[in-house]
Amino acid sequence: MRHHKKGRKLGRERKVRVGLLRSLARELVLRGSITTTLAKAKEVRPVVERLVTLAKKNTVASRRIVSSRLGNDTQATKKLHDDIAPAMKSRSGGYTRIVKLGKQGARKVEEAMISFVS
Repeated sequence: MRHHKKGRKLGRERKVRVGLLRSLARELVLRGSITTTLAKAKEVRPVVERLVTLAKKNTVASRRIVSSRLGNDTQATKKLHDDIAPAMKSRSGGYTRIVKLGKQGARKVEEAMISFVS
């Protein structure tokens, strides 16, 4: 039984799952919105929310932590600190929005679009 177990496994082992969430977070920061499955969108949301909260501090330490969490992608780190975090300065949370798109494709998997709140 999975009592008090948080998070979804997404059918992957730990290292692969961490890499998937890292790449989804990186693409969300760079593009502003991404389309993925509903389960993946719900899993990447807290990851990105924590990164934005860290980036709002705008210290050297926060830049290093955000950079390591995004796989040392300097472009994504710069965009998060310079563009996204200042825009979210007045918000205390809820930086992202998930919009359900319905079942898509041959697999009939629930799709969703996750984007930053403007």
